[in-house]
Amino acid sequence: MSQHPLEFIGFLAHQAASESQAPSGPLVDPAFVGAFARTQEHAGFDRALIAYHSGAPDGLQVAAYAAHETRHLGLLVAHRPGVMAPTLAARQFATLDHFSGGRAAVNIISGGNDAEQQRDGDFLSHDQRYARTDEYLQLLKHAWTAQEPFDFNGHFYRVKGYQPNVQPLQKPHLPIFFSGSSPAAIQVAAKHADVFMMWGEPLEGIAEQIANLRAAATEQGRAEQLRFSLSIRPILGATEAEAWARAERIREAAAKRLARAPLALVQAGQPQNVGSQRLLAFAAQAEVLDSCLWTGIARLTGGVAGTAASTGVGGNTTALVGTPDQVADALAAYHRVGISTFLLRGFDPLEDAAAFGRELLPRVRARIPMPLPVAAFGPL
Repeated sequence: MSQHPLEFIGFLAHQAASESQAPSGPLVDPAFVGAFARTQEHAGFDRALIAYHSGAPDGLQVAAYAAHETRHLGLLVAHRPGVMAPTLAARQFATLDHFSGGRAAVNIISGGNDAEQQRDGDFLSHDQRYARTDEYLQLLKHAWTAQEPFDFNGHFYRVKGYQPNVQPLQKPHLPIFFSGSSPAAIQVAAKHADVFMMWGEPLEGIAEQIANLRAAATEQGRAEQLRFSLSIRPILGATEAEAWARAERIREAAAKRLARAPLALVQAGQPQNVGSQRLLAFAAQAEVLDSCLWTGIARLTGGVAGTAASTGVGGNTTALVGTPDQVADALAAYHRVGISTFLLRGFDPLEDAAAFGRELLPRVRARIPMPLPVAAFGPL
């Protein structure tokens, strides 16, 4: 069982849309962003993820606007190494951290699809991208923590006389979330990540990934520092039958959307990224795994979330279907194998975020009491 603090992450999009819900409003919809951010803050989410896509609005600016619209909600901004210089990224994220009052965090995504990378001018191979990410994070963290000007000479980046004046409010640096399931990704995550993010696999798959990460992190002397996050799509109903009926409606709506606008990243067949491949392998085993893990949308979309150029969250396409108590029980089971952070995103984004705050988050917190700090026990 994880001994790290329990954390809930929502999802903050630039317009209302999902696999089953056609986009509404303008592509950059300030009214929706503000309402969505405030809803998640009121619902009790600790953070909200702002995804990255080569066809989407800039995530840092979305985060800055959301920070202005809220008081406590953390902003987890997906960031792709290679799009900008790491020293510039260091200053941008540090600036956001100050304007948000220490609420910024970064989700490093190295990229798992060549065509999508090339739209932003990145033509490195998969393993080269992760080698670059390793160097990028070394330089990023050094820019956030250095006390004196420094030089950096690497294979991908060279800096001379960098002035580390703009540093985060949070110390020693912003929390670093990391996504990627390939062997190359695991090695980089073991060196740099504070939180390793995984998509909704069955318990055995999550336990396997946690074991692999902990083994790699042990070699880096960081096994105790790593936390683990699960990204999942709850589908709730007042009864189990009602929840499954809603899941079927979501599948039907998603199928109609895909018929009109196929997902570009899977048109050629098997997705390139390892995480989506893992989801499809589990989906091939059964449509329902463990107690209530539904693979229907993963099968339908080829393990790739989102539609067309709107931001998805990689392969976050598996769902937990049931009553709030059944889904809370399933999340508690993931906690027992080592998950302390849950990224929860609905298919009806705004409505589901509010429902999760009313019906799901309190039940999960009741099932997972946090250990008291050592000082609370008093002298022995």
